[in-house]
Amino acid sequence: MRVAIAADHAGFPLKEALRDGLAALGHEVVDLTPREPAPEDDYPDHALLVGEAVRSGGAERGVLVCGSGVGVAIAANKLPGIYAGVCHDTYSAHQGVEHDAMNVLALGARVVGVALAEEILRAFLAARPSGEERHRRRISKTRGIEARALQGDAHDRAHP
Repeated sequence: MRVAIAADHAGFPLKEALRDGLAALGHEVVDLTPREPAPEDDYPDHALLVGEAVRSGGAERGVLVCGSGVGVAIAANKLPGIYAGVCHDTYSAHQGVEHDAMNVLALGARVVGVALAEEILRAFLAARPSGEERHRRRISKTRGIEARALQGDAHDRAHP
C-alpha cells in the first residue's frame, strides 16, 4: 500500500520509526516531512501535505504524528474527503476504517510509544471498509454534512 506520512517537530522521532517499519513491511512510503525537525514545523502544514496526497490519489492512506495527535487530526479533517481519527489503541484504528471510512491515522508521539504505535498502524493498514449497509448509511450521512458545509462556504463567499 502507498502510505503518506508526516510529522511536526514533536512527532518526528516516532514518524521516523513508523516510516522504517512501513518500509520493512513492504509498503511504499511517501515521507512528506523535512529531514530535520524544527520548532517552527507547524502541524497544520504537515496535515495539509498528507491530506492532499490522499485526496489526489498519491497515497491510499495517510499517517500524521504530532504531540497528541489531536492537532493534526483537526487540521486534516478540514480537507474535503479526508477522514482523520486520533487512535491510541488498535480497536479504534481498525474500526475507524471498517465503520467510518477513516483514511488518515493521527497519532500522538507524547501519548504512545513506538511498539504500540506500530501495532496501531498495522491495524489501520490491514482494515478494510465493512460494506455493511448501516456503515454505508452513516458514512453517506457524514459525507452529506461535508457537502452541505462546502456548499454553504461557496454561498458565503459568493454573497459577502
